[in-house]
Amino acid sequence: MTALARRLRALAWNTFREAIRNKILYALVFFGIAMIGAALALGQLTLGQEGRLLRDLGLAGISLFGVLIAVFVGVNLLYKELDLRTIYVIVPKPLRRTEFVVGKFLGMGLTVTVLVGVMALVLASVELVLGTGPNLALFKSVLLAWGEILVITAIALLFSSFSTPYLSGMFTLGIFIIGRSLPELLQFAKKLDPLPRELVRISAALLPNLNLFFVSGQVQDGQLVSVHGAYVPWTYVGWTLGYGAGYTAILVFLAALVFSRRDFM
Repeated sequence: MTALARRLRALAWNTFREAIRNKILYALVFFGIAMIGAALALGQLTLGQEGRLLRDLGLAGISLFGVLIAVFVGVNLLYKELDLRTIYVIVPKPLRRTEFVVGKFLGMGLTVTVLVGVMALVLASVELVLGTGPNLALFKSVLLAWGEILVITAIALLFSSFSTPYLSGMFTLGIFIIGRSLPELLQFAKKLDPLPRELVRISAALLPNLNLFFVSGQVQDGQLVSVHGAYVPWTYVGWTLGYGAGYTAILVFLAALVFSRRDFM
């Protein structure tokens, strides 16, 4: 293992340990698991639809609370080091600022991966007990949700490289909402005048299309995609995760670039 790999591994592991001790994480995971339990309870009131309701609310809970975890923890990744002045101890060491940012992201990526895995395991276990699954559609949905959460983590990291946690959180949540609503925004833009319509299209091209990651209930190639029936093929999952990985890499690069140019004095 090279010296660079050792430094990144140490920083990522330290970030993971710090994040996993954050009480906010446990609260959000608890609410995510509670949502799965609520879906199970509500399912008992429906006529044979408890499995469908459980999966819908369970996947929505994994996505929503995973995004909240990424936002609440991600916006503090770099700001906390500045606020506690630990950055003044780290920077003089043989560790580049770009390595510091990448290591922080890797640690946060490990954190959200573990937490998403825990919530997904709970959902799959309940489905197994009910005899309604799990199946490949559930596994694909969790993978897509995980990819979306990593993109949100990178967005939060970028904003935290130059802004306060409050503003970073607001900006990140705003981009999440817009990214989920891009098809509707583009449809609405058709009713606008040429100049604002073009501005909306340019903005849509630059912002992440998060709608790709939550595909259930949409029409793809003329067919309705559902986690309860015919779902997206592995090629779609692979292409979407690749899109997310590329977008995430660009965001982390920009965060490292901005952070490396900051004056801490």
